[in-house]
Amino acid sequence: MERSEVVALILEARKAKGLKWKDLAAKVGKSKEWVTAGCLGQMTFNAEQAGVLVNLLGLPAEAGTALQTPPYRGSLPTAVPTDPLIYRFSELVSVYGTTFKELIHEEFGDGIMSAIDFKMEIKREPDPAGDRVHIVMSGKFLPYKVY
Repeated sequence: MERSEVVALILEARKAKGLKWKDLAAKVGKSKEWVTAGCLGQMTFNAEQAGVLVNLLGLPAEAGTALQTPPYRGSLPTAVPTDPLIYRFSELVSVYGTTFKELIHEEFGDGIMSAIDFKMEIKREPDPAGDRVHIVMSGKFLPYKVY
């Protein structure tokens, strides 16, 4: 069973059962951000976590095997995203990427922020002018080696 087929089954079952991502995360025992990424095909679940999802969502057993297979990461269908929400993240990097780079280098030196040793949190931030999306991203700093 292909990962994309499992993702489709998860989306369908979650909707049919009226479950939120945070509900799945609570059952799996990990953050809603990580579990959502895994259910959308970007992370690898262990056998226990995959079993929880298979049972909770009524997925076929082979879906559990697919959920334990390391995925091909980077699932956007085009180089420039066309979905407006995802495009805004591309726009953030286009507009603020050099600022991110400059400030990270000033604070840490020559290196990168890991997307492997990484975590994030997404929550609603009440605001009288309209609620805001609050995103915290934290990645390990990886300095470039001199050799």
